[in-house]
Amino acid sequence: MTANLTTADGVLSAAARIAGLDVTGADLIRDGSNVMYRLPGGVVARIGRPGSQDTAEREVLVSRWLTISGLPVVQALANVPQPVVIGGRPVTWWKLLPAHRPATPAELGAVLRSFHELPAPEELKLPEHDPFAHLDQRITDAPGVDDGDRAWLRGHLAQLRQRYRDLIAPGPDGVIHGDAWQGNVAVPDSGPPILLDLEMVSLGRREWDLIQIAVDYTDFARISPEEYRSLVTAYGGYDVTTAPGYLTFADIQELRWVCFALSKADARQDAADQARHRIACLRGDLPRPWSWDAI
Repeated sequence: MTANLTTADGVLSAAARIAGLDVTGADLIRDGSNVMYRLPGGVVARIGRPGSQDTAEREVLVSRWLTISGLPVVQALANVPQPVVIGGRPVTWWKLLPAHRPATPAELGAVLRSFHELPAPEELKLPEHDPFAHLDQRITDAPGVDDGDRAWLRGHLAQLRQRYRDLIAPGPDGVIHGDAWQGNVAVPDSGPPILLDLEMVSLGRREWDLIQIAVDYTDFARISPEEYRSLVTAYGGYDVTTAPGYLTFADIQELRWVCFALSKADARQDAADQARHRIACLRGDLPRPWSWDAI
């Protein structure tokens, strides 16, 4: 039977035949912008978005670089084609993680310290991190946003771009993860924490890997002062909230979270409601600490 290449199941079946892997009884782990399946034999298949082959290839290479560098990281399978591209969608193959929990702030800080100390691997030709990637389009395409809010978001984005340009030395200063939060570090029942989700590894300002948890502390009260201090200590003493550009980094991160909600609003009512709530927060209609639901 010919696989239906318009579905994730069909893409998985076709890719597995090329890779020589068994997909009998495959379990869906996640169905998002990337689709993930658990396969027999402790294998995880990750199906990327159409046209994301370069990103998938880079994830595999980053995993291998970090392994050679001695940093515990999610492992790309060896001795299988990486990636297999089916219908424009790249499929990569990974070792299943052991039972684990998300990292504490201190554990995240320690992993980021080790990661940021690594020299940039010139052979990987990592892209430069763009904190404004896709924001224009998401604001333009967002359904259900009234004209006043859309105009405000556009103006706010323009102001943030100017503020970012005005920062001292805004260019990259090293390798960053690009989406560093507790859920992207897996802590197994035994053994060291494992870095996950390598899609956004790039060259950028190290502040971007500290900003999400810092904003959780300053603007959302999601972590306690003690937890935030434990992260600062584990990272080596640097507190990004005291940096001159902190408010600019924080405002950009919060706009990114708003635009993520906007990108899901057409398909999900909860995302549409959350987008309106988040815009109201940014516009100053609601005082901090804010409460934003996960999407």
